[in-house]
Amino acid sequence: MNSWPSVVVPATDLHLSLPKLSLMDSKSGTINAIPNKDLYRMYVCGITPYDATHLGHAATYLTFDLINRYLRIQGSEVLYVQNITDIDDPLLERAQRDNVDWQDLATSQIDLFRDDMVNLRILPPRHYIGAVEAIDLVSEAVSALQKADTIYAIDKDLYFKNRSTAHFGELSHLNVEEMKEIFSQRGGNPTLVGKIDPLDCLVWMAKRENEPGWPSTHGVGRPGWHIECTAIALKYLSPDLHEHTSIDIQGGGSDLIFPHHEMCVSQARVLTGKEFATSYVHSAMIGLDGEKMSKSKGNLVFVSTLVNSGVDPMAIRLALLSAHYRLDRMWSQTLLDGANTLLSKLRLAFSHQECAPINEVIEQVIASISSDLDTPSALAALEEWADNTIAGERGGSSKSLETLIDALLGVAI
Repeated sequence: MNSWPSVVVPATDLHLSLPKLSLMDSKSGTINAIPNKDLYRMYVCGITPYDATHLGHAATYLTFDLINRYLRIQGSEVLYVQNITDIDDPLLERAQRDNVDWQDLATSQIDLFRDDMVNLRILPPRHYIGAVEAIDLVSEAVSALQKADTIYAIDKDLYFKNRSTAHFGELSHLNVEEMKEIFSQRGGNPTLVGKIDPLDCLVWMAKRENEPGWPSTHGVGRPGWHIECTAIALKYLSPDLHEHTSIDIQGGGSDLIFPHHEMCVSQARVLTGKEFATSYVHSAMIGLDGEKMSKSKGNLVFVSTLVNSGVDPMAIRLALLSAHYRLDRMWSQTLLDGANTLLSKLRLAFSHQECAPINEVIEQVIASISSDLDTPSALAALEEWADNTIAGERGGSSKSLETLIDALLGVAI
């Protein structure tokens, strides 16, 4: 599947030594420095394309865009892979509800998602892989899990024993009852008759009547959700056999920690014999009117709707950057108004040939982003510099700062 067009990251000439990037690891619960490497492998879970890109999606992909940009600016290569779940129950249910072909619905929403990512200046993944094009990969992964005696059948469906390793649950830190409750809310069925363990997950679903299916060694059917990401990540990120983990960063929204990422990790451990990722990074939820923004609640604010109404995509980006990525927060017109005000200030400040001194603000922005993506502090430093410039303070040239904002924060002035 084609990714979206590349975004140019301008070369920075800051004559500064960038500190190591530190990120909160969901598994350990600590903020850890990312080791310096020439190549990083990062996997971020993509959308299920049955609706347009809402601001919760946008906040997630913006978080990993910042990580991607920082690692690149420090001179490293980032092998970034993202999936798209272009076959799943929610997609089929929405297509049936709206009386449209499921493939047409998926295609339209994938196209819209690409447009949203371009508007928000999100760097595209190297590989953008749909579940449908990964059918063979999933089938191979299921076969490998079968050889490890971790798969069993219920009727013609295949399930994975999540407790095949002793580490299941170490990522989410949930007890069994909490896991079962969340699993039932997020696509699982812990009470299904025939399960060895309530938390075992579907890896291959036999074809149902009036639903699509693909031939495989496991019969005609389609992938389960968790094995889709596991198989795609292990194939397209080309893990180094000599490293102690398969990839460097697994990421997504905090609602994916359990069951999705926990179960991907469990499967990957069986397939590779080692920990899946060095760092597990998760962005918080965006809400509206006091509730988490989600498709099930129907309280969504779409990127495309805002852009089509005339909102500057850079204002949306700044609004999402205005709070820390790990902080659950509410979207509001006040938040967007504040971002528009900051964007106007920055554009006015950069219109001056001479500006307030820039060395200190450059150091503050870099230090803030390197410290677990502290975007509020970075924006506060930029706003103070813009205010000083507009007030008449001089002594600096803005070109290096403008380049930094573009390259590191992804904001085009």
